[in-house]
Amino acid sequence: MGGKNKQRTKGNLRPSNSGRAAELLAKEQGTVPGFIGFGTSHSDLGYVPAIQGAEEIDSLVDSDFRMVLRKLSKKDVTTKLKAMQEFGTMCTERDTEIVKGVLPYWPRIFCKISLDHDRRVREATQQAFEKLILKVKKHLAPYLKSLMGYWLMAQCDTYTPAAFAAKDAFEAAFPPTKQPEAIAFCKDEITNVLQDHLLKETPDTLSDPQTVPEEEREAKFYRVVTCSLLALKKLLCLLPDNELDSLEEKFKSLLSQNKFWKYGKHSVPQIRSAYFELVSALCQRIPQLMKEEASKVSPSVLLSIDDSDPIVCPALWEAVLYTVTTVEDCWLHVNAKKSVFPKLSTVIREGGRGLATVIYPYLLPFISKLPQSITDPKVDFFRNFLTSLIAGLSTERIKTSISECSAVISAFFECLRFIMQQNLGEEEIERMLVNDQLIPFIDTVLRDPLLQNGQLFECLAETLSSWEAKADVEKDDQTAQDLENVLLNFWGKLSEICVEKINEPEADVKSVLGVSNLLQVLQKPKSSIKSNKKKNGKVRFADETPEPESNKQNEKCVSSEGENSKGTELVAEPSLTQNSSDLLSPLRKKPLEDLVCKLAEMSINYVNEQKSEQHLKFLSTLLDSFSSSQVFSVLLGDENQSIVKAKPVEITKLAQKNPAVKFLYGKLIGWLNEDQKKDAGSLVDILYSALRCCDSDMERKDVLDNLTEEHLQWNSLLQVIEKACSSSNKHALVTPWLKGDILGEKLVTLADGLCNKRDLESTSESYFSEKWTLLSLVLSQHVKNDYLIGEVYVEKIIIKLHETLSKTKKLSEAENSDSSVSFICDVAYNYFSSAKGCLLMPSSEDLLLTLFQLCAQSKEKTHIPDFLISKLKNTWLSGVNLLVHHIGSTYKQSTFLRLSALWLKNQVQSSSLDITSLQVLLSAVEDLLITFLESEDTCLLGDYIASVMPASSEWEKMRQSLPIQWLHRPLLEGRLSLNYECFKTDFKEQDTKTLPSHLCTSALLSKMILVALKKKIVLENNELEEIIAELLYSLQWCEELDNLPDFLTGFCEMLQKMSITFDNLRVFGNTSGLLQLLFNRSRENGTLWSLIIAKLILSRSISSEEVKPYYKRKEGFFPLTEGNLHTIQSLCPFLSKEDKKEFSAQCIPALLGWTKEDLCSIDGGFGHLAIFNSCLHTRSIDDGELLHGILKIIISWKKEHEDIFLFSCNLSDASPEVLGVNIEIIRFLSLFLKYCSSPLAESEWDFIMCSMLAWLETTNENQALYSLPLVQLFACVSCDLACDLSAFFDSTTLDTTGNLPVNLISEWKEFFSRGIHSLFLPLLVTVTEENKDMSETSFQNAMLKPMCETLTYISKDQLLSHKLPARLGTSQKTNLPEYLQTVLNTLVPLLLFRARPVQIAVYHMLYKLMPELPQYDQDNLKSYGDEEEEPALSPPAVLMSLLSKQEDLLENVLGCIPVGQIVTIKPLSEDFCYVLGYLLTWKLILTFFKAASSQLRALYSMYLRKTKSLNKLLYHLFRLMPENPTYGEASIEVSNKDPKTFFTEELQLSIRETATLPYHIPHLACSVYHMTLKDLPAMVRLWWNSSEKRVFNIVDRFTSKYVSNVLSFQEISSVQTSTQLFNGMTNGSIMEGLALWKNNVDKRFEGVEDCMICFSVIHGFNYSLPKKACRTCKKKFHSACLYKWFTSSNKSTCPLCRETFF
Repeated sequence: MGGKNKQRTKGNLRPSNSGRAAELLAKEQGTVPGFIGFGTSHSDLGYVPAIQGAEEIDSLVDSDFRMVLRKLSKKDVTTKLKAMQEFGTMCTERDTEIVKGVLPYWPRIFCKISLDHDRRVREATQQAFEKLILKVKKHLAPYLKSLMGYWLMAQCDTYTPAAFAAKDAFEAAFPPTKQPEAIAFCKDEITNVLQDHLLKETPDTLSDPQTVPEEEREAKFYRVVTCSLLALKKLLCLLPDNELDSLEEKFKSLLSQNKFWKYGKHSVPQIRSAYFELVSALCQRIPQLMKEEASKVSPSVLLSIDDSDPIVCPALWEAVLYTVTTVEDCWLHVNAKKSVFPKLSTVIREGGRGLATVIYPYLLPFISKLPQSITDPKVDFFRNFLTSLIAGLSTERIKTSISECSAVISAFFECLRFIMQQNLGEEEIERMLVNDQLIPFIDTVLRDPLLQNGQLFECLAETLSSWEAKADVEKDDQTAQDLENVLLNFWGKLSEICVEKINEPEADVKSVLGVSNLLQVLQKPKSSIKSNKKKNGKVRFADETPEPESNKQNEKCVSSEGENSKGTELVAEPSLTQNSSDLLSPLRKKPLEDLVCKLAEMSINYVNEQKSEQHLKFLSTLLDSFSSSQVFSVLLGDENQSIVKAKPVEITKLAQKNPAVKFLYGKLIGWLNEDQKKDAGSLVDILYSALRCCDSDMERKDVLDNLTEEHLQWNSLLQVIEKACSSSNKHALVTPWLKGDILGEKLVTLADGLCNKRDLESTSESYFSEKWTLLSLVLSQHVKNDYLIGEVYVEKIIIKLHETLSKTKKLSEAENSDSSVSFICDVAYNYFSSAKGCLLMPSSEDLLLTLFQLCAQSKEKTHIPDFLISKLKNTWLSGVNLLVHHIGSTYKQSTFLRLSALWLKNQVQSSSLDITSLQVLLSAVEDLLITFLESEDTCLLGDYIASVMPASSEWEKMRQSLPIQWLHRPLLEGRLSLNYECFKTDFKEQDTKTLPSHLCTSALLSKMILVALKKKIVLENNELEEIIAELLYSLQWCEELDNLPDFLTGFCEMLQKMSITFDNLRVFGNTSGLLQLLFNRSRENGTLWSLIIAKLILSRSISSEEVKPYYKRKEGFFPLTEGNLHTIQSLCPFLSKEDKKEFSAQCIPALLGWTKEDLCSIDGGFGHLAIFNSCLHTRSIDDGELLHGILKIIISWKKEHEDIFLFSCNLSDASPEVLGVNIEIIRFLSLFLKYCSSPLAESEWDFIMCSMLAWLETTNENQALYSLPLVQLFACVSCDLACDLSAFFDSTTLDTTGNLPVNLISEWKEFFSRGIHSLFLPLLVTVTEENKDMSETSFQNAMLKPMCETLTYISKDQLLSHKLPARLGTSQKTNLPEYLQTVLNTLVPLLLFRARPVQIAVYHMLYKLMPELPQYDQDNLKSYGDEEEEPALSPPAVLMSLLSKQEDLLENVLGCIPVGQIVTIKPLSEDFCYVLGYLLTWKLILTFFKAASSQLRALYSMYLRKTKSLNKLLYHLFRLMPENPTYGEASIEVSNKDPKTFFTEELQLSIRETATLPYHIPHLACSVYHMTLKDLPAMVRLWWNSSEKRVFNIVDRFTSKYVSNVLSFQEISSVQTSTQLFNGMTNGSIMEGLALWKNNVDKRFEGVEDCMICFSVIHGFNYSLPKKACRTCKKKFHSACLYKWFTSSNKSTCPLCRETFF
């Protein structure tokens, strides 16, 4: 088949297809062709039908199978692989009869494809074969002979998965018992196939040289040969013995072929390995045949003995052993001494060339089979052999590999023992083995620690034990004598080399260690050596024989010991008591003890004379293994007879009896107490060796108690206890002492001294640290779940630690840094971490509580540095972790849990916490609760939260303690109504940072339930809903406060950061009952609970639909209570129109017929009117008649109970109830004016306006009572009503005037409006004088907004007819009349007042006066202009003085900001007021400038140039104007061609409307810039041209983009609309420039000559005429032009005649 992209022959529309070709061929010839070659022999050619419909030929082959079998003949590997997998699947899925049809064709396919080059194909073939076998079963029998040869080869495949798959298939076909029978059935065919492959096949015959690469052909051939050799071996192994004879001839034929024997020298290792495996099998199964071929077998195997390939080596050595065993005369056919032994010697001298673990185990069997004839002379032969073995140890590979080193050493000793056994009695050989081989070998190993890893000492001990045992049991006296002589010789020589190693002043460390290790091993009895021998890892296959029973017993014994030791923290070690030496043979015991005593005596001499540390360590190790009275007597030497004096009687007696105790007191104590002992560990080991020689535990305890009291220093004590902790045997020796009183009391005293840092100065820091280590050790170390020392002393020590920690708060941070807190943390951490099974004692829980408290409080209280806080945290967490894992069924059993909960409750309810303290507390509690979650007791966390949860009365008390200022905003905004004075609680100065207890408690419990909810822990008793409700209460309280203090803002931000939010709590928990709880509390208490519901609806946390069921029954809210009233008021914004009408309908009847007392009650006029006002506020009542009806009801109240209306009265006598009802009446009148569209009668207008004025008079007369909230609220709503009336009449037009009574407008202007402003203007002055800093968000300044907004409606006439006290500056030069100057001097400074309402009101009032001011300068215009310099005139001095102050303030705010970088001013901040006042002042100046004449404008502009005020303004403007000055929602309307900007839209400076506050400054800045460009273009252009390049570009880009087109449009429009009938660069509009040009023309025609400098009659800036004349040429010039001429030319000559100008 061609490639897919090849060009097809013209006209050939379909690709080639072999199936279709066969079909066409059948049609043409009328026959069905077949695929020849599917059989296994040429005589039985099978075929697979090529097409469907050939049932008459072979109906058993399924069409799908035919297709798959065709694919298997393809060359492509992937095709074959997929086809074989498909074949296997089909064998499984199809019926047996269908699958059987494939069997005739399968052998040929299998035989070919099982040898495929691709290993995946071979594996898939065997897997498919298994599926075929499982399906056809016994029907495979007829085809076995043709399959079996290749099947055996497949089981020997070099690719292991393929071999396993073939074995699986074989086992599926034949059970193990039937396999030999099956092999025997096919033995001839198998042998033929395998012999053909071995003798006839070549790479080119197995693969097609034309299509298969040479490398692939060779690889296949090598694999086939390997498989054939291994298959022959398998045949031999599986074939029954009685069948072997029948194959003898065939194997003779094979062995007669030289080609077969050449495989032993083949270059491919796999072939050599398979060959040697086959040779072994032949020797094993057909030994006679191999004997006949001895001349070929021997050289082939024995001369390959140096083959070091790791693949070949195991098979080779097996073949070597089988050869020398089977072929007795094998040595006749090789020269052993010249050919075999040199090769062997080379291999073992080189350490087996990396194969020591393979080769060396074969050495003993090999030499045991050597005939004496080839080993003579024996001495030389064995010497050379053993010498070569030892030489192999020196190779680097052997040294670095423990397993190889062990193999060499094991082989050496095995061969040594064999040679000794064979030649016992021959002294020459005995001496050679011991003196020349064994002793030098031991000496070599002693010098090299690397070789000591190879189990030499154990092998030596085992060898000695075997000799000793044989000598003991041997009946032949001569043999026993010979062995004793050998052992005697050995000990003599061993003693020599050991003494040589030790008897040196500077003994080699490695050698000393080697001697020490050797003696330890030799001291152990034989059974101990075997049990402690390192077990080699071994994989045992199913067909291997199990180990002997005795080994199993030993293994079991070892494992049980391991299990026993698992429960203790100490390391178990073999018993080294004197009993072990009793088990030694007498042949070893005596020489070994003599050697030990000799070495001990030698070592003690070096220690005494030269202080040799090396010898001391050796002595320590020696005594650890040989702690006997005999050795200690040797160590005492001449001092053995001396008596220990000045000791207790029992110690003295013990010392006289026991040399070990005498040595302890006579020598060891002195060594231990010497300073700077580096070898203290060795000395302590000697101490334990001495203690081991004591007869009883009481003797040991007496000695140690005495040492503890009088002799041992702390570091020695630490060493003793550490050693006890590291070894169970040592611990057993000192247990009574550790649990005793002497040590316990001493440790308690130590703890007391350390905690109080007594005697610290006299000792080193390391010594001090050692003492803490000792304390930590005795507290943290446990043995079998028991403390190391007495429990009572553990408790006393912990109490000392606790007392010290409790004092930290009284110390400074520096003192704490230097205190023992850090050490206490380490000790406590180790104590808690190690107490696995020990329950905490009460003192431990007290310590844990203190640790927790220190971590849960801020640094300001605890004075603990950060690094210690981290340690404390880790310590208490480890303690809590221990607690929760070992706690009982209920948490109340734990002192810590109970007391920590009470402490937390007290902290948040009683203590003073700031934000930092609360954060620290919450963080610690979170860590605590997360640790609780690890407890198995799922109720623990819930119970703990319940114990911290306050009772209902405690919650109520905390709510009442919250400052009540939160009510200010809801009262002002009309969201809640009150008629009683409740403002008792206020913020105190000391509380400005302290959080209220309610906030702390709700935050703590919210954090706790958040941790619980995340782990899906369910809380009981509705705790979740209650805690969330209290959290919402805290948050709502914060939200309602005016001017939220920084610490409360920080509190809210902290909650957000910690994810303590309603949304998070709602996500994790079921809050279904929360809304019901909130409604119940709202109905009961009102106030904040009502506002919470409104907030949740407003923030969409809950929907209006969820709330509906709770107000479905409207009548349920009546009779009114405060809770019901507040609930309805809060719900009003979210109620439907129908619901509001229903509530209104309930209220209206109740407004009729009340007594005076009822009018003021909640369930009377006050409450019902308040609900009506709330409904009306949302514009849900549009019934004009209803509104008029209520107005009439109120008018009727005035008639019947006029004293209720607070007209022109003193409010100090008014009750809160009366104030409340007045407030609601005034609110109704304001709302009535806004939302009632039907006309009022004259009497109604009179009532409203007269009442308004009377209430204002009350407001004015009671300024002293503004601090009372209800009075402040009364003043606010009164001013609101005046403001609303002013706005109403200000917006009346000719169209709307017709609906009003005839004289109403005039009455308003002449009486009511004048009355309002005559009250407000002085009130403004009074209020601002009393308080220089009045924040508009403060409740105390609430009435400022409506009052100031009302003042913006004052007319110019009312302002000029003021009755303000005169304010005239003595230094002010002014042309203004006194009354006007008084207004300016009074109002202008208020532009700097820190209250936006005042600034805007003053601006509006002054704005109305500005156009009036320039005319007073116009009258004095002639006095300017004749000066020598350029004339200048200041705008009103008070304005410019204010501007100067503002410039200084703005420089502080904006001076450091680069021009072009936009600054965002925070609304209502101090900077906001400064910037606002500055920009408003400039608007007034520019308004004043615009109202002036051209001549005045020139003078004013010159003043501005001199002061550079305009330049400063422009720089500031480009810091304040936004980059994109788009107006409001216009930014969304991108499609609009002319979007609205701050330059196209007028600025509305509203006082009460605060929604646009963020845009006030940017819009105002744009407005001022627009005015400067319009009214002072020349000056702006001069500033622009003189600015630096960066600023120049910014200004150019911004102005051209946003301002130029607006200005152009306005200027052109003004020219087009002007009726005037045309100079240069000027300050003013285009129209004014044209007017100036016209004036020049007129003057020219009047006969006035041009100035010869500027060639203009009228000056471009100051509009003056040429007046300065030259005395020579009589020409006239402008004064300004001459001044510029003189300064620029540096001459004083006339520009025309060049004469000096006088």
